Amino acid sequence: MDKFFNKQLKIFLIITFALPYILGILMGFGYNKGINLIAFPSAQMFYPAAGVMLAALITRKKDQLIPKRFFISFIVVTILMIICAIGSIVEVNLPWNMISQYIILLGSIVSGIFLLTEKKVKREAYGLKSNSLKISISVIILFIIIYLARTIFSYIFSGETDTMINILKNPYIWITAASLPLNYFLVFAAFFGEEYGWRYYLQPILQKKFGIKIGVIILGIVWGLWHLPINLFYYSTPSDGLISILGQQVTCITLGAFFAYTYMKTNNIWVPVALHFLNNNLVPIITGTLSADVLENQQMSWEALLFGFIINSVLFMGFLLTKYFKNEKYLLPTMDERADLYMNDYPPYED
Repeated sequence: MDKFFNKQLKIFLIITFALPYILGILMGFGYNKGINLIAFPSAQMFYPAAGVMLAALITRKKDQLIPKRFFISFIVVTILMIICAIGSIVEVNLPWNMISQYIILLGSIVSGIFLLTEKKVKREAYGLKSNSLKISISVIILFIIIYLARTIFSYIFSGETDTMINILKNPYIWITAASLPLNYFLVFAAFFGEEYGWRYYLQPILQKKFGIKIGVIILGIVWGLWHLPINLFYYSTPSDGLISILGQQVTCITLGAFFAYTYMKTNNIWVPVALHFLNNNLVPIITGTLSADVLENQQMSWEALLFGFIINSVLFMGFLLTKYFKNEKYLLPTMDERADLYMNDYPPYED
């Protein structure tokens, strides 16, 4: 079983980590050439889930409960996103950003259809079923409240309350905010791409190996380091790379704690997927830019980094003190443990 698990984990890590770091070399080349690099972070969001799916298809190939149509369709979308990323460096005259956005749109629709048409037992066996609807909605609302509270504190801290008021007066802000629920279903694949890898697959493994709390913190660190190529060449610049990387660690460790809490509380992977979507898509709204370009070439002071660390720790890290991180009975199963629970009525897979 150790050999079987190690093979599975290696496949996941190669797709999730080795691939973006290798493509990060191309990002560095493109950055020096002044090329638009947005296709790279868009593609990278798909890698963790694709790594999980490929690992399952290879190591559990006799398992009849694998939702193969959904997995294969998602992997195909991932490959197309990788082609867009590489293509944006090779042939700069083509509109790769627009092409990648259409792939995300169509990929979300097509893979969503395949997911919904998979048998219920397959969705359950691989952690794809939506559970605890009322509780799920409540924690999503809780996140929105915390997110908005953090935004208000940030504007007050930076002395820009007038800017915040002007943003609230803009009707397009409210229209864009109201459109988020619809937009989620059109782009969910990208955010699922991260959360199915981090929360569904890697979180239970790290918690069982290092402990309920420490495992989540380690996951946050890993998640932050995964962003390194994006931090250096997209979110920021190589000259501001250190502060960008540290800021990413703050975000991933603190938000990761809350995402872990919601996943353990609901046993519903779609909750952290929705939270991840909100976290990213509320940024253009709360900044008033209404454009994803606000995520590119960010500048952060050490003072702002310290403030972000304090406020994020206060608002999100406290959830590590809840009952879900005090008793192992709240630990969620790993992918193999979850799938094997449903194997009794089906032929066993073969290693």
